Amino acid sequence: MTKKKESLWDYFRAIFWALLLAGTFRSLAYEPFSIPSGSMQPTLLIGDHLFVSKWTFGYSKHSFPFSPNLFDGRVPDLGPDRGDIAVFKVIRESWRGGQKTTTRTDYIKRVIGLPNDTIQMKEGRLYINGVKVARRPDGNFTPSARDGITYRQFIETLPNGVEHKILELGDNQRFDNTPIFKVPPNHYFMMGDNRDNSNDSRADVSFIPAENLVGRADIMFLSIDWRSEDWTDFDAGIRWDRMLSAIGP
Repeated sequence: MTKKKESLWDYFRAIFWALLLAGTFRSLAYEPFSIPSGSMQPTLLIGDHLFVSKWTFGYSKHSFPFSPNLFDGRVPDLGPDRGDIAVFKVIRESWRGGQKTTTRTDYIKRVIGLPNDTIQMKEGRLYINGVKVARRPDGNFTPSARDGITYRQFIETLPNGVEHKILELGDNQRFDNTPIFKVPPNHYFMMGDNRDNSNDSRADVSFIPAENLVGRADIMFLSIDWRSEDWTDFDAGIRWDRMLSAIGP
């Protein structure tokens, strides 16, 4: 083998090992995830980039790229805690031209209901197992001047003591009065913190099987408001106060 061929082989071998290590890290440790919508405001903003820990809930086939059918369930079977912010797969099947297609979409919401819980919204208030969840006013929240929307902000206290901020436009919006949802065994009920602007388990997302959990949002490594007007400024739109921060309740 000539020196040139050896150099080319070393180059491809280095790429192979780099891709293998990156894939292993992404599958077993942390996967990057970006926030495309405002459904988790004020906790997560559009343009936040975060790492999702894979081992926290255990592993399932959805822990790996393309969701290979390697095994069923979770290994080990570790469930989330109420109040965790979780990334999960919403799987939908449809028929086109006589062929079935399957789409897997990543969502990120907060774990509100655990297996066998009952969940209901009445006049804008959250009830878990028939008990109204406490909340207290915490001023207002305006995403940006461009949005032209100001939300009422509250601090909600879940039954296990986890406190987190939520947003409300009012207490008579589209998902503010619901039937009682009974969470099936081995499933979870997810809700966005932006209560009146979130497609979650109150709507067509429905209950989330434990197997569909991808991981828990743990670390924010970058936050950029991509809508910044001054694109010539290097740090325009960068939210420095959110960089390299832990994602708590």
